[in-house]
Amino acid sequence: MMTTTRFAPSPTGYLHVGNLRAALFNFLIARKAGGTFILRLDDTDPERSKEEYVDAIREDLEWLGLTWDREERQSARLDRYAEAADALRAEGRFYEAFETPTELDLKRKKQLNMGKPPVYDRAALALSEAEREAMRAERGQGVWRFKLDHDRIEWTDMILGDVSIDAASVSDPVLIRQDGQVLYTLASVVDDTEMGVTDVVRGADHVTNTATQIQIIEALGGAVPRFAHHSLLTGPQGEALSKRLGTLSLRDLRAAGVEPMAILSLMARLGSSDPVELRGSMDELIDGFDIGRFGAAPTKFDEADLGPLSARHLHGLEFSAVADQIKDIGVPSEIAEKFWSVARENIEKRADLAAWWQVFKDGAKPMIADEDIDFVREALALLGEPPYGPETWSEWTAAVKEKTGRKGKGLFMPLRHALTGRTRGPEMADVLPLLQSKPKV
Repeated sequence: MMTTTRFAPSPTGYLHVGNLRAALFNFLIARKAGGTFILRLDDTDPERSKEEYVDAIREDLEWLGLTWDREERQSARLDRYAEAADALRAEGRFYEAFETPTELDLKRKKQLNMGKPPVYDRAALALSEAEREAMRAERGQGVWRFKLDHDRIEWTDMILGDVSIDAASVSDPVLIRQDGQVLYTLASVVDDTEMGVTDVVRGADHVTNTATQIQIIEALGGAVPRFAHHSLLTGPQGEALSKRLGTLSLRDLRAAGVEPMAILSLMARLGSSDPVELRGSMDELIDGFDIGRFGAAPTKFDEADLGPLSARHLHGLEFSAVADQIKDIGVPSEIAEKFWSVARENIEKRADLAAWWQVFKDGAKPMIADEDIDFVREALALLGEPPYGPETWSEWTAAVKEKTGRKGKGLFMPLRHALTGRTRGPEMADVLPLLQSKPKV
């Protein structure tokens, strides 16, 4: 059977680093096996689902290179979910319940006080048809729950290993809300079954969902896919990351200049037994991915790790990869490749290129100590007009040394500060040939 995976985000907000793990893992499994990767939009909630988020999800995945083979929308499949619900009713596995949230909360508290697990007591199953009709007249439609078989639910997880859950310790899940909205637990099962999904990777917070969904899959006559539950992300000190995920959206990371291969390289190894290594291409990521090497322990994520990875990625790029951007900032074509060779090791993000071109084109804001002002003016008087060549720096500094007697750092650093406005940067012998005008103080 062809390997088929899916990523099923809800278009109710922007994708963040937590979402990315599921998207990336499912993508890599499909690509490594030569299979199919589905983008499936969980848009069954008409109030919270927005087209702007649908567009943003597509844009983020395309930015990262996580291309999908086909797109599905759950809002277009409501009839399939209704048919599945009818089938479960016919099998006696679907029943209507009418408790209010307050009544359910009181039941849970009573069970906890008695030392029992807070599991739904299935009181709705004891209602007669007349009583159900009376409840509908009083409270409106109820919710629909799936009746679990109280057996142990077992599977071999690709990350967690052998998992066994006593279904009696789990409440019968609500699959359809009172307002008729189909919930993820049912929609996902129907989709996975009908779309031939063979592998499902998602967060460890879905383990109980998986247990109930296995029984629903079997009740509908589907094939149970292979499951993997990856660890959840924490902050660098082990703190909960959930409150910060809104500030760790992929669109914000993109705006901050993070390179796609940097975040992909980090996420493809973070939480595994393999060290994080910067990869040069998607093919390298695919070839080196092994879901079985990931662990169950919470995984620390530090966004500060992305900056150095992005810089290293940029430093290794060929000119062709940045040629369009260099053209866009106004670098003349005849010096564009030379500009890249000089600037590449001195940037942390692509946006830094514009600042370096500003230095070469219009000159930097000089950074000169008071005691060096006269020295710099004297030195610049010895510098001719551009264009400058590869030997200009050595010839010029030799002349300045002879005229002023300065040498070593006392000679070179004030000139670097004056010409670039920076304490560090490219070799000055490479800088001078790119200067478009003579520096001024």
